[in-house]
Amino acid sequence: MVDDMADTLAEALNKIKTLERIGRSECTMPSTKLTRAVLSIMQREGYLGSVEEVQAEGRKVLSVKLANKINDIGVVKPRYPVQKGEVLKYEAMYIPSKSFGMLIFSTSEGLLTNREIKEKGIGGRLIAYVY
Repeated sequence: MVDDMADTLAEALNKIKTLERIGRSECTMPSTKLTRAVLSIMQREGYLGSVEEVQAEGRKVLSVKLANKINDIGVVKPRYPVQKGEVLKYEAMYIPSKSFGMLIFSTSEGLLTNREIKEKGIGGRLIAYVY
């Protein structure tokens, strides 16, 4: 039975963290637009291997190759609204150092990392962190 109130992104990131810790090399999870977008950023930044959407048992799932480069990962709740000058405060809260790890924000320009929103001088809602 699927719970409609479930946070599929939180479940996906928790699954990745758990499977990386026990040494697995791949996993599958339900495909949603937000999950695909977050995993795509993580892949681009080198935290994951390939991420592919495939059909399994009549539904779309994401097949993810793990790179075993994640120390910690998670969603941020509540999803704080972050103004352009407040990014450093949230970096200090969620990642161990400025050059180690990243925050993922939902912005008017789509999902962006903390470095990208600082370059663009915009704010957004904090979605997740990874290092």
